[in-house]
Amino acid sequence: MPKVRDIIAILRAHGFELDRQQGSHRQYEAVIDRTRRTRRIVTISQKDGEEIAKRLLGQIIRQSGLPKTLFRR
Repeated sequence: MPKVRDIIAILRAHGFELDRQQGSHRQYEAVIDRTRRTRRIVTISQKDGEEIAKRLLGQIIRQSGLPKTLFRR
């Protein structure tokens, strides 16, 4: 399973930026369409060195709207 820092690197490479953090919960935001003001928010609730469980990875992929192939090694 990928580590949190790997997932964050993928998100940042595709336009997501840290929006806010409270404790270990971080929310990354990307503006998808500026004219319609649509955005995507991804919540990551683990520390950088931890591995992400398969279920949580699925939730992150759905929240981001990015293709699954980006998250494969």
